[in-house]
Formats: sequence, structure tokens, C-alpha cells
Amino acid sequence: MKVHLIGVCGTAMATLAALLKHRGLDVQGSDQAVYPPMNEFLEREQIPVLVGYDADHITSDLSLVVVGNAISRGNPELEAVLERKIRHCSLPEAIREHFLWGARSIVVAGTHGKTTTTSLVGWLLADGGLDPTVLIGGIALNFGEQGSSYRVGHGRDFVIEGDEYDSAFFDKTAKFLKYLPDIAIINNIEFDHADIYADLDAVRLAFRRLVGLVPRNGLLLLGADSPDAAALAQAAVSPVETFGLSNDAVWQASDVSVADGITQFSVSYRQQSIGRFEIPLMGLHNVRNALGALAVGHAVGLPDATMMSSLRGFRGVKRRLEVVGRVNGVTVYDDFAHHPTAVEETIAAVRAGHPGRRLWAVFEPRSASSCRRVFQDAFLHAFGGADRSILARVFRSSLPDSERLSVDQLVTDLTRAGKDARHFEDTAGIIDAIVAEHQPGDVVLIMSNGGFDGIHRKLVDALQRSQAGQESAPSQ
Repeated sequence: MKVHLIGVCGTAMATLAALLKHRGLDVQGSDQAVYPPMNEFLEREQIPVLVGYDADHITSDLSLVVVGNAISRGNPELEAVLERKIRHCSLPEAIREHFLWGARSIVVAGTHGKTTTTSLVGWLLADGGLDPTVLIGGIALNFGEQGSSYRVGHGRDFVIEGDEYDSAFFDKTAKFLKYLPDIAIINNIEFDHADIYADLDAVRLAFRRLVGLVPRNGLLLLGADSPDAAALAQAAVSPVETFGLSNDAVWQASDVSVADGITQFSVSYRQQSIGRFEIPLMGLHNVRNALGALAVGHAVGLPDATMMSSLRGFRGVKRRLEVVGRVNGVTVYDDFAHHPTAVEETIAAVRAGHPGRRLWAVFEPRSASSCRRVFQDAFLHAFGGADRSILARVFRSSLPDSERLSVDQLVTDLTRAGKDARHFEDTAGIIDAIVAEHQPGDVVLIMSNGGFDGIHRKLVDALQRSQAGQESAPSQ
């Protein structure tokens, strides 16, 4: 069976390509934008990537074409598929048909924390000997020598990140509605994906539909600290457990402390103490993510002591508070945060992990939601915890002024609130400002859900050049 994926360099599409190849299928793909890290991932997996979209890529020997959700009518390969009536499907349909019918499907959903929680669940089950298959929307460092967005196992569990984004141009329902959940985690619910959801009620409806798919012998795990997530218990047919820092949570964390990048917290289950756990991640949001993973591990029979050990061995996820470099006492972090709540929580996590140090928050409004004016006031609040905020230009400049986030207004409002905030049109200006003004001990937090013009590595290199220049300068 030969499969072609249109838009193969997307994180989920590339991961599906690798999983299909492990199933013994002949897999290839195409993409207009072929760039790291996924092109390197596909090269390591020995999956051919055809550059550009061309009807000639749709050959007569194809058994199936998977259409990425970024592909729309007018794409020459898609038009060829439709004209020749070649069997085709969306990414979530392909995952369901090839992997989920015979599995115990563990779906991790929510506005924030999906990738880290999926990685945590996958790692707990793998380290606990259950040998799961895992599909993640990021690179988990516990899987493979260089980290991986997937793991192929021979156990019955399939752990999958459940995205609420739409499935394909021909199917505007949320991806996670295809994933046949036996166990579903919903960390939290907020308004997001403003390009496809009209309002928060539309987002709520998608998650209610997910809840309605969990069978009576399944399990629904809800974030107790998110009012909209917790409210879904009323719609459940399955058993429900909650997790969080709230006093009424079934799985509750308390006495949280952080030191040297390690977060410790006490865990109780139904008000009975289980013990003190630790994880090499910062932030209360990651405590919640860990609780959700512990709840899954408990449900599938993992001993508490085993999970305690596994959590200590978790290595994290690329681009989730990933240290890019340390130069002359300056620590540079890369994080995927783009929603205002994620920005606020990430800043708070770094602040708690580095008390007393000056914190730079560097942000690129890039996602479909973060580029929109709907979050103008929320971003003003989100950056309140930073000592210095630097805002890049809005990535989606094609949005009309009435809908586009105003970075200039955000800088003005932050300045009026007594905050140090600036706006630069390019990454060179951002790098020059940090290099010129940095002090030993500074922490630079760079946030974007895209490449951000490679600013992370460029900044570290520029800081290294600055340090070398200072060291070589003659003393006075």
C-alpha cells in the first residue's frame, strides 16, 4: 500500500508518515515549505519528500492520499486527487483507521498543556512497562536519542495529543472527535483558534462532543482549576475524576516548591496522601500536567512508586521552556507559548524558577489567535510579570487593522502601567538591544509558535561574540 501525504512537513503529518511506515506501508509526501526540524525528522525516517505541490506527484500507484488541514482547494495535488477520485482522508481519519480501533485510546486535550501532558503520559506508561504507542505534537526528549514526536509500541495503549483544530478543508470538526477515546484528559478550556471558532461557546461545544464519546467503561479526567473544563462533568456518561490544585480535586497537588529547575509537590488521591513527587520542569501549569498524567497511570494500573520514579526521569519537550544556551551568566529559553494565558503562566514559571533575576520576555505574535485584537487586553495582563518586554511585529500582517493585534498599542499600554516595553520590526533589532543592555544573571524568555527567524540561536551566538570581544579588549 502506497500512501502520499500532502503537507507532510507539519508536525502531526510527519509523525503520521513515520507511524505508517513502521506499519509497513510505502510512504512519501510533499510540501511547499520544507524546513527544520521536520524535514530533518523525515530524512532520518527515510521518507521521501517532494518539494512543492505538483499534480505529477499524484501517481496511479497511490492507494491513499492524506490531506493536511493546511491544504485547500486550488492546490494542484488536491485537485488531481479529486478529479481522479483517488481514495483520500484527513490526518485524524488516517490515525483512527490504521491505529485506534483495536487500541485503548488515551486522548489528551485542552487549550494548554497538551503536548507536555501527552509526553508525560506516554513516558509514564513506557517507563512503567506497558509499551504504548505515542503520537505527540512536539518532540519529547525521552523518546529516541534526539527526541521524537512518536513512539511505536506493542502494548494495547495508544496515547495521542487531541487537538481541537479542524481536520481538513472538507471536514471542519475538531480532530479529537476522530480519536475514539477510552480515557480522555481535558486540562483546561479557553477561547483559542479564533480563525475557526466564533466564540468561547463554540469551543465549549467541541469539548462537550468529545466528552460524549467516552464510553461508560472509560474515564474522563478534567482539570479542576479550569471552570469550563470542570463543568463538563455534568455532560459525562463515563466515570469522572478531577485534578489540580483546588481543594475539591480528586487528584490534588499541594505544598509546591521549586529549586534549580526541579519542582516538588505533594499528591493526594481522594484526600489520601500518596507521597511527594518531583519533576524537572518549572511552573504550576506543569504540576497540573503531571497530575493528569498520574491520574492516567493510576487508571491503567501503574504503582505509585513506579510513577514517582518515572516523573523524576522525565526529560521534557523541545520548545517547552527549553534552555537554548547560557552565556556570560545569561540564560536563554525557547518556549512555544502564544496564547495570553500560556504567556502569563510561562513568565510566572520562569520568574519562580529564577528568583531575583531580571527577566526579558520576547514575544512574536504568530498564531492565528495571538495575531488578533481579541486578545489585546489579555496580553497587557500577560506581560505584567516580566521586567522587560520586547514585542516583534505581528506575523499575519494581512489581517485587517480592525482585527489585527496592535503591538504599538500594547507597548504604549504596558509603558503606561510602568513596564519597560518595546517593539522592533525585525529580529536584528531585538538581538542588538539585548546584547547591548544585558547583564550577568539575566534570563531571556523567547516565545513563539513558529521559527521566529531563528532568533534563539542568533541571540546566543551574538552574546558569545560580545563576551569574546569583552575578554579580548585590552584592560585600561
